[in-house]
Amino acid sequence: MAFLSDTLSRVKPSPTIAVTNKARELKAEGRDVIGLGAGEPDFDTPENIKAAAVAAIEAGKTKYTAVDGIPELKAAICAKFKRDNGLDYTPAQVTVGTGGKQVLYNAFVATLNPGDEVVIPAPYWVSYPDMVLLAGGEPVIAEAGIETNFKLTPEALEAAITPKTKWFIFNSPSNPTGAAYSASELKALTDVLLRHPHVWILTDDMYEHLVFDNFVFATPAQVEPQLIDRTLTMNGVSKAYSMTGWRIGYAAGPETLIAAMRKVQSQSTSNPCSISQWAAVEALEGTQAFIRPNQALFKGRRDLVVAGLNACPGIDCPKPEGAFYVYPSVAGCIGKTSAGGTEIADDETFATALLEEEGVAVVFGAAFGLSPHFRVSYATSDEALTEACARIKRFCEGLS
Repeated sequence: MAFLSDTLSRVKPSPTIAVTNKARELKAEGRDVIGLGAGEPDFDTPENIKAAAVAAIEAGKTKYTAVDGIPELKAAICAKFKRDNGLDYTPAQVTVGTGGKQVLYNAFVATLNPGDEVVIPAPYWVSYPDMVLLAGGEPVIAEAGIETNFKLTPEALEAAITPKTKWFIFNSPSNPTGAAYSASELKALTDVLLRHPHVWILTDDMYEHLVFDNFVFATPAQVEPQLIDRTLTMNGVSKAYSMTGWRIGYAAGPETLIAAMRKVQSQSTSNPCSISQWAAVEALEGTQAFIRPNQALFKGRRDLVVAGLNACPGIDCPKPEGAFYVYPSVAGCIGKTSAGGTEIADDETFATALLEEEGVAVVFGAAFGLSPHFRVSYATSDEALTEACARIKRFCEGLS
């Protein structure tokens, strides 16, 4: 009898965490490493949010709370959905989890049976397929390549749907590409989903407020209200409010689904951190004045990185609409040999050689389901990004 679960053999560790850990190890050894793998803003949590957390501690708000969120936070979430997205939800339709990842996982555990399929556009956030597998479902990958600016076409979505499809996962702006769908592009997808009433929509809007160039964010239930009764709209405070470590994600959807997710959470983690919940209330209800300046800073970094990478021989880097990632192609580097003697067979060997020879840590594209690419997170300083691009250019110029 095997000790470890057979289910665990279906999944793999997070490659993004592995890259970050490898970069830390090299730094600890004294290497000069620039890490471009972490998916979190480098800004500090705003002062008003930190002050709200301190006030909660001093007020003794340190006990267990309702399993899936305090009433004050659920009310703030309902107000946020109305204010930003034009969506009407009641507190009974809202769930709060320990980060967006738990919200997604709860949804899959609560709904997936063996053989159920989940359509996932690629490139995808690394955790989507593995969470589906852990919950007993089957990921169905629908490719959205560089030729469509990493956006899924209606035809590709239609082709991926079968009678076994239970969920379609939608992420805009995207991790890892930064691609964001306009309302018209999104409407083309929702038109497909209207024709398949057995398919539910799980939309990951975590990067909603990180969009550039006057892009207007839209979410599926907003674009097509007929889908609201089979849509779980997920968001959180991690990215826009620089609260990754506070671990608060939330979602709204039909009451029956939310109740099922609450049941899962009640027998796993129970409530999210009480202090983090009160901080999240302030994040959603307090000043939003810092969002636009942060957008401007990220836009400048995006433009710096896109220009720097497109100056590298063999690299093609599209300019994304949002998030804080770019997803350049290294097709022009495959088959060559690095200055250090590594044959570049694929994007993984490219990323490995780049780290070893130039001290730049990126995540290879195969981890996100689409090669030959790599992901750069530009959530770091202009100085670090400028130096990283110079090193990547030197690495590419050394290929022969």
